[in-house]
Amino acid sequence: MSIERGIAQGPQQPRMVRSPDWGMMEGLAEACSPERSLAMFRKMCLTRYFDLRVRQAQLDNDIECLIYLSVGQEAVAAAVAVVMEGCYVLGQHRGHSVYLSFGGRPERLADELLGMSTGCCGGMGGSPPSHDFERKIVAHNGLIGDQVPVAAGIALAAPGERVICFFGDGAAEEDYVLATLGFVATKKLPLLFVCEDNDLSVLTPTVERRNWSVVDVAQGFGLNAVDITDDPWLIEYWTTTLADQLPAIINIRTCREFWHNGTGSDNNAEWSRFDLTKAKLTEIGLRDKARAIELEIKTFVEDLWNERLQRRSAI
Repeated sequence: MSIERGIAQGPQQPRMVRSPDWGMMEGLAEACSPERSLAMFRKMCLTRYFDLRVRQAQLDNDIECLIYLSVGQEAVAAAVAVVMEGCYVLGQHRGHSVYLSFGGRPERLADELLGMSTGCCGGMGGSPPSHDFERKIVAHNGLIGDQVPVAAGIALAAPGERVICFFGDGAAEEDYVLATLGFVATKKLPLLFVCEDNDLSVLTPTVERRNWSVVDVAQGFGLNAVDITDDPWLIEYWTTTLADQLPAIINIRTCREFWHNGTGSDNNAEWSRFDLTKAKLTEIGLRDKARAIELEIKTFVEDLWNERLQRRSAI
């Protein structure tokens, strides 16, 4: 299947529109296997309840480092991960969802945030450098968008390997990010870019920062590109479609629920994809299984954090 330019974005529609239905296609959830639907939801639950527990730990003064929470954006990494397991993956600073969805070890991430030497970065990095090199997870190191050229380097250095790179809508404005998109298109590298577009660079909305879209620029360079909302079934569809047509980019309109750094709220998010996903699972007959998964993950996360906090107190 070839990708038509602008297929997920009607030619008469403005690029800055944000909607929980942006680019939606009918019947995707119904066509997806129950196993895959529940696998995506399981990953969403793990990110959400892990990060809600991180938030509580910081409010309780158990965490002192910088934290960047993925609450509200859980569906993005979860849906990409069920399609592209085993790839090299690079996350942005708000990267707990990437780490957890692609098989990172939750206990090592908890230890990192608690400042323990058993953390995924020796307890010295906090949220951004949530690495697990053994599992091909390369996290963020502080310079906004630096993971984009690094991802291109990995794709060059590891022929035959597909690479996934997540970045935010603010990072898209860095010159080295844009240059890398052009380079990747020229070299036809097997790289999938995922822009987690929450419409905010720290606190500044996109419309105040630029008058161009990531999709338009990427298509101008020759990348396959789509612009969609953060529905997990929609993301799964486009990830599957584009996985064999790399390089490509998916711009995903999503909503963070907490500040750029820390636990404070952005007020009411424009929509809750987690709640919308649960409603859709109920609609397609998976309510009871989804509820069981949610309860299982809640219990697992609480037990994990209690055990790690006890371990730290014993040191």
